[in-house]
Amino acid sequence: MDKQLEPIITLRKNGQLEEANQLMVALLKGNPENGYYQFQCAWTYDSLGKEKEAVPHYEKAIALGLEPDVLVDAYLGLGSTYRTLGQYEQAKQTLEQAMHEFPEAEHVKVFYAMTLYNLGEHSKSMETLLNTLVRTTSHQGIIDYKKAIHFYSDKLDQIWS
Repeated sequence: MDKQLEPIITLRKNGQLEEANQLMVALLKGNPENGYYQFQCAWTYDSLGKEKEAVPHYEKAIALGLEPDVLVDAYLGLGSTYRTLGQYEQAKQTLEQAMHEFPEAEHVKVFYAMTLYNLGEHSKSMETLLNTLVRTTSHQGIIDYKKAIHFYSDKLDQIWS
């Protein structure tokens, strides 16, 4: 890990969010083209509940390029932040991009389902959530009913007579 980031990340993990943000903003001023710093800055703003301030940093981090394990989190952070700001279409597009690039990132699909819910796409939201559940759970009851849950995931409005 970058030695300059260690104290910032430690502060954030310890709940000292304002201090972490102030240090991150200062570090970023000297390194504005560092995508990872942009991502970390966005994260500090998100941690403070300052979503509007986080957005441009997520966007720039993604534009500058990130390692895949960080890029998926940047997409998730940006998509989730758009969602909390009520920018549902932007959230949907961002999370779809993440799912396209990282189809194994099941956690992204949960945030995508929340976004679909906000867009009134309730059936697709539940289908996404239920299928994510059956792919990722280790709970024996879910495993036992996995086939049925998957079968009904896209038939929630269907009535059998």
